[in-house]
Amino acid sequence: MMTLRRGVELGLEAAMALFLVAMVAGQLLGQPVLLGYVTTGSMQPTLDPGDGFVAVPAAVAGPIEEGDVVTFRAEELHGGGLTTHRVVDETERGYVTRGDNNPFTDQDGDEPPVTDAQIVAVAWQPGGAVLSIPGVGLLVTGTQDAIAGVQQRLAVLTGSRSLLGTQGIAYLLVALSLGAYVADVALSDDRKRQRTRSRETGTDVRLVVAVFAAAVVLAATAAMVAPAGSTEFGIVSAESDAPGSRVIETGTSESVPYLLQNGGFVPVVTYFEPVTDGVDVRPRETRIPGRSTVNATLVLTAPPETGYYRQYLVEHRYLLILPQPAIRALYGVHPWLPIAAIDGVLGGSFYLLGTTLAGTGRVRTRSREAPSRFDRFLSRLR
Repeated sequence: MMTLRRGVELGLEAAMALFLVAMVAGQLLGQPVLLGYVTTGSMQPTLDPGDGFVAVPAAVAGPIEEGDVVTFRAEELHGGGLTTHRVVDETERGYVTRGDNNPFTDQDGDEPPVTDAQIVAVAWQPGGAVLSIPGVGLLVTGTQDAIAGVQQRLAVLTGSRSLLGTQGIAYLLVALSLGAYVADVALSDDRKRQRTRSRETGTDVRLVVAVFAAAVVLAATAAMVAPAGSTEFGIVSAESDAPGSRVIETGTSESVPYLLQNGGFVPVVTYFEPVTDGVDVRPRETRIPGRSTVNATLVLTAPPETGYYRQYLVEHRYLLILPQPAIRALYGVHPWLPIAAIDGVLGGSFYLLGTTLAGTGRVRTRSREAPSRFDRFLSRLR
């Protein structure tokens, strides 16, 4: 029977693994995943600089209400980018936000009202207060700097810029998982000869393979989510047309070419969903071969009244691991279902193949005194 100490150790290891996955996933997807953090004092005393919080994805958080602390893609604040502030009011144009430590709202400055399309996460508030997790920001930024340093070194060594940015992290994850898996299979004969009296000693091979499968799933998810998301188009509805696609005569439409790129090697299918009236992409479903660019058409329509308008379009992108009709059917039910199905196929296939080749035993030590090469490798990572 597992001892209490072993149970606590496994719990701590699982928590650390979850934290690391959340950090890497957030870096890959460009938005908080499970955990978010703040870097300034604008949310004091609720959140100090560097404090983290549990980030609930906006897609599952439910309707935004006054008092919610949200993370949104700002247009003007701090030069644009992710900002975490509290919703203090709601207007027809969007939400009014303010940092708890700020004397004025964001909209008193140059930031337009925040729309639902801009919100990526909502801070969890058990009992009506944000759960603060000190020190998360320092760990996340330190990890990001370390990853960026590794990417830059590899890019210099290989002479390839494809190893930079979020796409580069996805490539690194796949390479590391496959490399670690090959090393694990290479040591399989060694593991078969290893024995110990305790059945609890060593690491379960299935756990090791599951970690590698999770890395593959994370990289695949990043490849689908990172290039997708919401895009804003600002247009001026004017009494007369003007050159370009940003000034359009009231009540009329203009069509311009819209390039769809796929920088990966696996073909993808993309779907477009207008969030606001007056914007569309035709066709709304497009297959993009690997390392290719496909031409689509962006259609912008000016409202009947003059003024400046922000229009939003959401793109959903999926790896063509499943047949396109199957992806289309799943997308018709919910945009997240194709991602879940594709991740399930990739992760499940990798896990089954790994356990078939490597077995389901344990990575054991040769004796009670001499650790295995795998355990020595893990000890160096700690």
